[in-house]
Amino acid sequence: MKLSKFKYKLPTELIATHPAYNRDESRLLVLDRESGKIEHKVFKDVLDYFDNKDVMVFNNTKVFPARLYGNKEKTGAQIEVFLLRELNREQRLWDVLVDPARKIRIGNKLYFGDNDMMVAEVIDNTTSRGRTLRFLYDGPYDEFKEALYNLGETPLPKLIGRPVEEDDADRYQTIYAKHEGAVAAPTAGLHFSRELMKRLEIKGIDFAEVTLHVGLGNFRTVDVEDLTKHKMDSEQIWIEDKAVETVNTAKKNKQRICAVGTTVMRTLESSVSTVGMLKPYEGWTNKFIFPPYDFQVANSMISNFHLPLSTLLMMVSAFGGYDAVMEAYQVAIKEEYRFGTYGDAMLII
Repeated sequence: MKLSKFKYKLPTELIATHPAYNRDESRLLVLDRESGKIEHKVFKDVLDYFDNKDVMVFNNTKVFPARLYGNKEKTGAQIEVFLLRELNREQRLWDVLVDPARKIRIGNKLYFGDNDMMVAEVIDNTTSRGRTLRFLYDGPYDEFKEALYNLGETPLPKLIGRPVEEDDADRYQTIYAKHEGAVAAPTAGLHFSRELMKRLEIKGIDFAEVTLHVGLGNFRTVDVEDLTKHKMDSEQIWIEDKAVETVNTAKKNKQRICAVGTTVMRTLESSVSTVGMLKPYEGWTNKFIFPPYDFQVANSMISNFHLPLSTLLMMVSAFGGYDAVMEAYQVAIKEEYRFGTYGDAMLII
């Protein structure tokens, strides 16, 4: 499978800049992967496709305010710092991306906030854009973390093309987010409202939760035509016994198991037994799924509409069938569905 197979023309006006007014009232395109049949619904209609004892699997990661703006010592040049992950709690070390990267060298100090309330020193070059920062903060850890997060803003993807607004802190977060560590939201989950979750529960749908801390690797461009040569960034995942039991029981009973988003699908496929059952796991995954691929756990999935040439589109195509998914995307463009992070959703059954 070649990169160029995932190129399609997306009108920029279809990239959503704001979420739907109500979470569960975005549009929903339903694709039957066997017949290729397409239906047009509202997201809360997802309820009609699931029955008692079916399972929905959610990613309960929580986005933290990862984007900061600082000033470089002496020159005062503004530098964007994007927090990726904490490397060492005691030493206040963080793996970050900096922009513009060419202006930052080892030994440079960066100042953040009014009256330079936070100072960081560059101690390592990890990649061409990445750096390791040591935050120079003497107070207790909880105080440091609070101060750091107060300086940060919601890390909306730049493609949205507007400044962060007050609502984004809430809307760029799923309602079931629990475990902090993501720098991007698991976007398929953004469509679930508390009311819809309650209605699913009343209908007897079981919920399972896994954790994958979404990193920027999701958005890294693929720069090789031969997809077998692309390497995904590693992301941290947790699959606990409770989720394993819920999913495997449903699998044995031939129920519908729905992966809510590409991050859930990647997590499930990262820990499967030789007989196709889910296994508990805590660690890292760099699994890259593209067609053709034999999925072992979920037999349905919910996803947003992804951008051309993205690894997310490749995974959805692997699940729904390349021809069926690319055709559905053309229908979505014609029907003016909204694409991207704050866009509409697709259910593949």
